[in-house]
Amino acid sequence: MSKFDKIRPYYDSEVNHALRELAHHPMMKAMMNFAYPNVEDSVWKEHLLRTYSIRDFQINFAYQAIKKILEKTSDGLTTSGFEKLEPHTAYFFISNHRDIILDTSLLNVCLFDHDLIMTASAIGDNLVKKDFLLKLSKLNRNFLVQRGLPPRELLQSSKLLSEYMYHLVSRENRSVWIAQREGRTKDGNDATHQGVLKMIAMANDEADVMDFFKKIKLVPVSISYEYDPTDALKMPQLMAEANDEIYIKDKNEDFITLLSGIIGQKKRIHIHVGDVLNHEIDQIKATNDNNNKQIQALAQAIDDSILQSYQLWPTNFIAYDLLHQTSTYSCKYTEKEKQLFERRLELRINADDIKQKESFLAMYANPVINKLKYQTIETN
Repeated sequence: MSKFDKIRPYYDSEVNHALRELAHHPMMKAMMNFAYPNVEDSVWKEHLLRTYSIRDFQINFAYQAIKKILEKTSDGLTTSGFEKLEPHTAYFFISNHRDIILDTSLLNVCLFDHDLIMTASAIGDNLVKKDFLLKLSKLNRNFLVQRGLPPRELLQSSKLLSEYMYHLVSRENRSVWIAQREGRTKDGNDATHQGVLKMIAMANDEADVMDFFKKIKLVPVSISYEYDPTDALKMPQLMAEANDEIYIKDKNEDFITLLSGIIGQKKRIHIHVGDVLNHEIDQIKATNDNNNKQIQALAQAIDDSILQSYQLWPTNFIAYDLLHQTSTYSCKYTEKEKQLFERRLELRINADDIKQKESFLAMYANPVINKLKYQTIETN
């Protein structure tokens, strides 16, 4: 028994047993038929039952499924920054969060393609309440973030999670991925929640917490989708917040969002990995001796990296111009691209509802506004 058993992914010794339980599940059949459309069920099942490690499952099955998703629902994935990372080295990746499954899955595809260590990745236990999804997540080296706990249990759970992530990086030489905030960004404003950093720091074994963050090799990651396949699904929550109402999720909302993210059209996708934040951490340590101010400065350093490296698409500039009733960035898109975006808006929301339309446009326009804080964007 390990103290991490409640939240950890499978050990390799548990993988084959889990796969035998899942091999005949209709969701597994659907996933495999999608990833391997021209392969008989008996062939992939035989291969699946001869799989005994997470790595084999990820490379031979999950990797192929993600590649097929990219082929069918996107216009391609581009990357930058991966060449700066060292092989055989564990990093602590912290990224903006747009899609429940794809953010971390796409990062791992890129890490594998660059011969780098793939991640163990955080996932909220509210997203894997169905037994099939829980087992699949554990096969994909996901570890659980426990949600909805009372304060005392939440504190204990956060400490356990922090210790487990530190254990992965320091003892197992396993990279870790976590989102910069709890839940996906709904309004396009990517911001690191200080609570996430404070939770990570619960495992601190250094005199100065900045030395701990330096030791785990913190790397910001920026991911951007030209089209957010779940944009319309985010509207009810955005509308509730705009009206100062409490938003309550529908029973299957997370599952529907998860599936929509996978099968919805995304057009182009870009992932950028920033530099390890060693220099920034040294600066923070030199200029702040207050723990809270250090955490605040670190959150800002992560935001600076993510927002500056965020890949802007024609959809972002179109939304900005429509929202502000201007043609400032008309050189960044074609008339056809604008018409397609306006058509998407009309199909996915009630375009006659001004507040709803503004929230939808802001979701795409805010990354432009955020980038302008750091640099001038050419307008010709």
